[in-house]
Amino acid sequence: MYGVTNRQVHPRKQGTDKLGAKPNARGPNELRLFKAQKADNGWQLEIISDRLSATMKSEVGAPVNKPAFGSYYVAKKVLCQAREEKRNVLLFVHGFNNDMDDVLRRAQALEQNYGVIVLPFSWPANGGGIVSGTTSYKSDKRDARVSAGALDRTLAIAAGYLARFTKEQREQIATQAKQRHPDNAESRDALFSELMDKTCPFTINALFHSTGNYVLKQMLKSSNVEGNQLIFDNVILAAADTNNLDHALWVDQIKFRRRLYITINENDRALAASRLKAGEEQLARLGQSLYALNSRNASSIDFTTASWVGSSHAYFEGEPVDNNADVREFFQAAFNGQRAEQPLRYIPDRNYYEFR
Repeated sequence: MYGVTNRQVHPRKQGTDKLGAKPNARGPNELRLFKAQKADNGWQLEIISDRLSATMKSEVGAPVNKPAFGSYYVAKKVLCQAREEKRNVLLFVHGFNNDMDDVLRRAQALEQNYGVIVLPFSWPANGGGIVSGTTSYKSDKRDARVSAGALDRTLAIAAGYLARFTKEQREQIATQAKQRHPDNAESRDALFSELMDKTCPFTINALFHSTGNYVLKQMLKSSNVEGNQLIFDNVILAAADTNNLDHALWVDQIKFRRRLYITINENDRALAASRLKAGEEQLARLGQSLYALNSRNASSIDFTTASWVGSSHAYFEGEPVDNNADVREFFQAAFNGQRAEQPLRYIPDRNYYEFR
């Protein structure tokens, strides 16, 4: 599993201790890429070099006589894996009170449950969370706010590589189609479309969980945002720890190809504690409120009465999906770039979907 982070790096430490609990010492926008592999005693973590060695260049087909970066290596590795295994890619941005072990455990569970290739973006969210008190929760919120630039850089770089690789692929396929049908434009265009579909048999989607939505919101509020590009097929805003009030102002800025989902559980215990701890500063949370769902682009999904969801804050894993096939089916479709709301009942006067 590959991932990207703006956490501080401790090269001499072992396992997940290589990535710390504070932003990178060079600044919160400094990105590092890593490779994580499950081991018997935890996780093995390898920090990807900023500049690729000749061996790494050869591994991903980068030009030997030109500089290449770690981001190129990871992008090529992930996209080649998606193409070869015909698996969809899921960017995962976690919430508050998640150390690296938590992030990797959840990312691994997402891969196992839904058959996707997960690329976690991890920001320093080790403040202790809601249980540790208002100060710790605010510490996580502060780190989330300053991590918005790192998320923006991550998405902008990803969009650049995606455009670059797609252009290269299109040029190669166009040449093949022209060679096969030099005098028949209709047959050439048909072959081009067929070959493009075969070389790109996957979708790219994004899951923002809890305070990860706050990172996204802060990114979109920037006057010079570069990462809000047409990268994702589906975007899922799960249990969003952001204000319900005026959420359409930033939610409707999100670019996507197929679906934008907001998931809601009125009994979400973590969001209830989030609002309680911060007192009057915290308004109703988007992931906990069925009122004023006025986004023009998002489909809001109410999980409140779905069996086994209860007070869960992460109902895309654990008992809700282990015991409720309908909940699992929704996330299976959503995380794989498909239409997930079709089996649900639409409530037009409230503008949300609910489980039958």
